[in-house]
Amino acid sequence: MKRQQRGISFFGIILIGIVVAALGVLAARVAPTVIEYQSVLRAMRHAAETGQTPAEVRTAFERTRTVGYFDAVTGADLIITRDNDRLLVSFAYEEEIHLFGPAYLLLRYQGRSH
Repeated sequence: MKRQQRGISFFGIILIGIVVAALGVLAARVAPTVIEYQSVLRAMRHAAETGQTPAEVRTAFERTRTVGYFDAVTGADLIITRDNDRLLVSFAYEEEIHLFGPAYLLLRYQGRSH
């Protein structure tokens, strides 16, 4: 009695390898922007907690930005509003990642203090 073959073919292994490699390359290109976003968010929240005026918030953010080595957002890009007795700070920016040929990945990041 013959048994039916089971398993994945060589072509299937190659196809799965290509998909895994493509996802790995995509993750490698997106990861630095996510890390930078986390740094911007931390710096913005720290500046919002320490500053009493918009100028102090921007100065504190710029100080942290210099140490944190990110340049996606500057102190001038911060949107600062007053809610009763406290300052609310927010930001928004876009990162464009070239994938291949005419294809790009657009990531929109935004954050605000609580």
